[in-house]
Amino acid sequence: MDQFLFPRAEQVRVKICGITSVGQSEEIIELGVDALGFNFWPKSKRYLDPAKAEWLPDLAHRTLRIGVFVNPAPREVCDLLEKNLIDWAQLHGDETPGMVSQLQQDGWKVFKALGIKNRETLKRAPEFAGPLLLDAYAPVEYGGSGETMDWALGAEAVGMFQDRDVILAGGLTPENVQSAILQVHPAAVDVASGVESSPGIKDIGLCRDFIQKAQSVG
Repeated sequence: MDQFLFPRAEQVRVKICGITSVGQSEEIIELGVDALGFNFWPKSKRYLDPAKAEWLPDLAHRTLRIGVFVNPAPREVCDLLEKNLIDWAQLHGDETPGMVSQLQQDGWKVFKALGIKNRETLKRAPEFAGPLLLDAYAPVEYGGSGETMDWALGAEAVGMFQDRDVILAGGLTPENVQSAILQVHPAAVDVASGVESSPGIKDIGLCRDFIQKAQSVG
């Protein structure tokens, strides 16, 4: 099982999540983003209907394409990977270690996102293999809430899991991303609401600022 989303590098990587249009994808790729996230959970404010995402294969090899799912049927995940709409699937719901493990054993590139409420929540992380995304605890919204998680726990996770990518999400903005990186030292940072003018509509100026500030941290 791949433990890394990104090639090893000193510079932190940037994922911008909740993209809903080809136009914004193109603009953000031009800014030098490392990964784009597409939300396939129908209840999300940033939902992208897979049937209307026929443009996603055109982004292949230009940026990493990550599909976000919440409690999906395994076949739903496999279909989009098989059709080359995405490179990886991010499981952001209440998926069990058994489900995640089975998909990985079958050769699918999937990883788990955990909403971190406290240290007890973090103890679940070793149950899942592969890259690990840490988000603020949001049991109803399953991410994208704009809430910030405890960065001290994020730093603890990075120390625990040096053999896998740890991605930090939750309430990140151009104003706080550098502080978050300096405290946590994640492999990547993930932002959705922090660079939006409205849910699913990215502010390109904020995206540029976020990417530049994240990538400038030595």
